[in-house]
Parts: sequence; structure tokens; C-alpha cells
Amino acid sequence: MEGKIETLWNEVRELNLGTSGELDRLHFPPTPLQFLRDYVSQNKPCIISNATHHWPALTRWTSDSYLTSALSSSHVSLHLTPHGRADALVPSPSSSSSLCFASAHVQRTPFPEALGLITAKNHASSFVAYAQQQNNCFPSEYSPLAADCDSHIQFATEALGCRPEAVNMWIGDERSTTSFHKDHYENLYAVVTGQKHFLLLPPTDVHRMYVREYPAAQYSYSPVTGEFELEMESPARSVPWSSVDPYPAPEDREEQLSKFPLFFNGPGPFCCTINPGEMLYLPSMWFHHVRQSPDSRGRTIAVNYWYDMQFDIKYAYFNFLQSIQCPLIESQTLAETVQEDIDSDAPEKTEDE
Repeated sequence: MEGKIETLWNEVRELNLGTSGELDRLHFPPTPLQFLRDYVSQNKPCIISNATHHWPALTRWTSDSYLTSALSSSHVSLHLTPHGRADALVPSPSSSSSLCFASAHVQRTPFPEALGLITAKNHASSFVAYAQQQNNCFPSEYSPLAADCDSHIQFATEALGCRPEAVNMWIGDERSTTSFHKDHYENLYAVVTGQKHFLLLPPTDVHRMYVREYPAAQYSYSPVTGEFELEMESPARSVPWSSVDPYPAPEDREEQLSKFPLFFNGPGPFCCTINPGEMLYLPSMWFHHVRQSPDSRGRTIAVNYWYDMQFDIKYAYFNFLQSIQCPLIESQTLAETVQEDIDSDAPEKTEDE
């Protein structure tokens, strides 16, 4: 079975996505028909240049004074973590030998203050701040900026037959990263300042992501002590999440390669950098990992548009593929579970030990 799944990874690239690891680049926005026929229906990503060249945001949002003036009375949701990895796997507070899925501490903050906390001049602080609230945060929290960009993407709206369900704002610096995950949306991701660096894998590569259930936890931050506390959620819940870190620390690389060989030894992910004025079409259910490079003012700003995906036969195929057990993954998971049980049953060491 494992060999047949590996054949699928290669065939989907040879027949549809390409084997170069690069995405199609369109120099102008596609027509609705072209977008639907060549990309949405094929579940194939692309980069679109000049899609936002008419946005006032491309010039206005390069100015901190413009942003702070326009949003002087606005409060935004600011996400705080100790390290810039929100919605990511970290050591569990109950056992350092196991992992949990940690969500950021979120606080409502006046925008001028939030921008100051995000930018590079605050690297001495005890936290990393990222404006990454989702759930349609752009019209709800950044409405004074509405005239600076489109409320929807015309060719996508016509092709998909609906307006976006959510439009979201993202403001961060190079310390904030997004771990591998997938979304059930057709995503149009437009960069306004700075750069976004994506690693992409198609839904057919789901077994390479080592998706497992992790207990959920939440950071809480105390401005008095300047310290974080990570607590397991109550009532307990679990989150299915990719176990793979594509950029392990040098000292962890060998261990990561041995734990996740299907990722590191399989076909390389599709890599792309999205620059200001460019837009990435990220199809539904594609796994993506995101890093960013700030502009000269120390921040990266992007707006993304989530359109509802069609829960059609492609979704049924994905669920079927995901249900197929891969022997290598199953054996590794069993071994890790046994080791965790051994660790949890082991007596605590005394000072004499």
C-alpha cells in the first residue's frame, strides 16, 4: 500500500501540478472562466501578478502614520505567544515528553499600540505579537481601511458564484510563522507590504503530513510578570494537526528526518514567495506552511479572502484517501504511543539520581 500511495504523489505532479516545484504565474488576473476551469476545478494553486495594482493600500499602508491615524480609535485582536508560533505544537505543560496544540493569548488592543508591539523595534519584549484574528476580522476591526482594497475578488466571485465568507487582515514580522495545516476554503491571499513565503503540498500528500490528534491548550499572558502560562483546555478536546516541522533546528534535524521520512524523503513541496501586489490562489485542502519577511518598517501586511469550497466529489475522494492506513505511519504511531506510556509510568527521579 505504501508504494501505491507514493506512486500517487508522483502521478499527481506529472499529470497536473508539474514536477519543477514552482507554481503557474499569471501576469494578469484570469477571467472567471479561466480561473474556474484551469485552477479551481483542478485544485491547482497559482500566483497572480497585478491583481491588486489598483489598491490604494499598496502605497498608503507603507506609512505607519497613515495606519495609526486611520485606526486611531480602533481596537484590534492581538495574538501573543512566547515564540511566534500560534496554533502550533509545543511541549505539553503536563509532560515535556509529549506535545499539545497551543493557541495564542488574545487581547483587544488599540491599533497604534498593537502596531508598536508587532514591529521589529520591540524584539526585546518577552512575547511575539501578531495581528492574525480570523473570522472576517477586516470589516469588523479594520473598517476605516475598507476603501483601500477590494471587498471581494471579482474574478473569483464570478467563478465561484458567491462573495467571500471572510476577509482577514494579517500584520506581523519575521518571528511569526504558521505551521502546516489545511483549510476548507478557496483562499485568495494578497500581500500588501513585506513578503510571505509558502510551502505547499496537495491534498494527495496527506499521509506525508503525519496528522495526529493533539490535546488543546491555551496561552495566557500576564502583563504584570511578563510571563506566559500554558494550560490544557477544560473540558478537554483534541485537534488533528500536522506533526511535521519543515525547518527543524540543526540539532533536531536527524531526529525529525527519522520520525517523518515520508515528508523529508518524498517529492519536495511547492515553494513560493508572494510579493507586494501579488496574490496567491491557495486551493481548498492544500497543506501550507507560512513564514514572512518584513518591509523596511519591520512588518508584513496581507489580506486574504476565504470563499466557501464546494463539498463535492473531490472532498469525498480526499476523505477516502485520508482513511487509508499507511503501514509506516501506523507502526511509528504505535511505537510513540508505547514510549509515551512508558514515560508516563516511569517514577520521578529524586535528587540522588
